[in-house]
Amino acid sequence: MPSRFKDHFSGVASGYAAHRPTYPPALADFLAGLVARPDTAWDCGCGTGQLSLLLADRFRRVFATDASREQIEKATPHPNVEYLCAPAESSGLPDACADLAVAAQAAHWFDLPAYYGEVRRVARPGAAIALVTYGNPLVDGEIDPLLGHFYSKIAGPYWPPERRMVEEGYRTLPFPFQEIPTPDLEIRTSWSLSDLIGYVETWSALRGLEKAQGRRAIEKFYEDLAGMWGLPSERRSVRWPLAIRAGPVG
Repeated sequence: MPSRFKDHFSGVASGYAAHRPTYPPALADFLAGLVARPDTAWDCGCGTGQLSLLLADRFRRVFATDASREQIEKATPHPNVEYLCAPAESSGLPDACADLAVAAQAAHWFDLPAYYGEVRRVARPGAAIALVTYGNPLVDGEIDPLLGHFYSKIAGPYWPPERRMVEEGYRTLPFPFQEIPTPDLEIRTSWSLSDLIGYVETWSALRGLEKAQGRRAIEKFYEDLAGMWGLPSERRSVRWPLAIRAGPVG
């Protein structure tokens, strides 16, 4: 495993599996539509399989790789998905085996030139590549400012520098492929208070914040959030607009 791998998520793999949102089926439809033959997909940086499972309904076979063994161990099984612990830059997959290479909420952690080289190696003729990311969740006009303040002002100093690429919707990432237009899509779900708190607990910045200051600021945020939420069991609509960059590998 390359020494540059920054493992921010192995310690919260269980929370990641339980509280990270799933992607909309329309994203998988778009990705499958990028290729003439939706036979094999490579989901790189798959985490616990949030996108892999959707791809498995549209591709005959999905290779789902992640550099974190703990994430792979917590991934949801599927007969069409083969989970492998491997870094993005050296997947171990055969040459010319994939019709689609996709990385969802992961490309900002990669050595991109090396990853792109790996994509070209495993891509079949006519293959496509897509990078997908999402930023902060949006709830409503009352909660969003509180969430934004905690994200930027309290947790802000502890975000890894790679997070800036997510905030910019991957627009500043080098993308040496012929880029195509992409649809406006978003993740949308209905969450209780505990769901949103569980999601925030998966943020990579919280590990640094807790180490530096303890839990006081985190728990204060949760108290303020609870005061605005109403009944803890009340479910609210939560959404994440998606940013997508895609194009043919060739």
